[in-house]
Order: sequence, then structure tokens, then C-alpha cells
Amino acid sequence: MANTSTERGDPRAEVVKACKVLDAADQGDLVWGHVSVRDADGRGVWLKGSGLGLEEVGVEDVILLSWEGEILEGSGRRHLEWPIHTGIMSQRSSVNAVVHTHPLYAVAFAATGWELTQLSHEGQHFVPPDIPRFTRTSDLVETPELGQALADSLGGELAILMPHHGITTAAGTLGDAVAAAVQLDRACQAALLAGRDAIPASAQDALQKRKRSPGRLRDVWAYLSRKVS
Repeated sequence: MANTSTERGDPRAEVVKACKVLDAADQGDLVWGHVSVRDADGRGVWLKGSGLGLEEVGVEDVILLSWEGEILEGSGRRHLEWPIHTGIMSQRSSVNAVVHTHPLYAVAFAATGWELTQLSHEGQHFVPPDIPRFTRTSDLVETPELGQALADSLGGELAILMPHHGITTAAGTLGDAVAAAVQLDRACQAALLAGRDAIPASAQDALQKRKRSPGRLRDVWAYLSRKVS
């Protein structure tokens, strides 16, 4: 497992900031949803504690979990779905951050079964090909076996839809993972508004946009961060 992170500073503060950004972007769902970053020393992941809304999280609520789910530091409670984070990061050494939320438009879109296409610029991060979907269960991903299954379904992609549940994003930086969650929900919103018969951008154009703007997620994160500063 990788023992470095692309994020700087206190990982607890980074998780708190990510939670504030996600809340401001309407990614909150009462006290559910969570964010994690890889521990720089390879001990596991720093995870938002459970029982709190995204906007309520402070540094004291962020806990360090071992790869087996043991709380190593912090007094916060552990989310039942901690295996989402350990499963993905243990499988992909390039991933240093994971976001799992239940954004309304993405949840609604995933329930339609439609293919996600690029109808707006947000879609360029995820399609083509179509975004993966985790269909093993719509229940909680609360066992290491299910966490591994989710990681397998995600593969090397940026994000995955979890029909009747939510979304998960995974990236080399926390900023990219957060921005991806926001952009995915907006892409799903555009798809719902346009309807199933909407005409998407060509695959060639979509891929060209993705290639031409590799720093777009970083820019989205910078903007969203400024809004909560």
C-alpha cells in the first residue's frame, strides 16, 4: 500500500474542509455521507466520524482507521460503511482520497437505468464509456467483502454510481475526489432535465475535452474551497 499522500497539512483539517465544501454544494444527506484521506504513514485512512452532518464536522470528529477498521486515533464514531474507503484505497495505490455521498440528482438518475452521456461539460470527467454502476447491493457496504466488490466495480475509474444508494468517487487528491462528486451530481441533473431522448456530444468531442482540461477538477475544488473560506 502507498504510504504517501498528495495532500499537505493536517489530514483531519483536510477532511473537515472537504465536508464543508460538500455540504455547501448540496451533497449533504442529514448525518450520512463520508470522506476519507489516506494516512501518510500507511497506517490506514482518516475518516469523517459518524452521527454528524457534513457541516458539523470538526477536527476532533475525524478518526484514523486501520486497514482492518480498528480506530487508531480520535474519539469519533466509525461509519458502518468504512469498508468503502479501505477497500478502494487498499486496491488502488494511486488513490489518496474517497468520497461517498447521496446527492439527490445522482441518486434519481441512477434509478432510471439510463446511460450517462455528456450533455454538459461536467460529463466529460465520467463518459465515455458509460460510468460504472455497483449493483451487487443497494444496502450498506459494511463488510470488507462488499468494500472489495465495490472497488472491483469501480476499477480504475474516477466515480461509480450506486443505484438506490448514492455515489463514490476516488482520486489522487482529496480536492479531485470532492470536485468529482459535485460534477457528477451536476451531470446527472443535466441528464434528468434533458430527458432520455437528449442528443449528447459526440464521443470524440467528449474525450477531447477531457484530454484538453486535465486540471479542471483542481480548478473546481479551488473555487468551491474559496466559497467556504
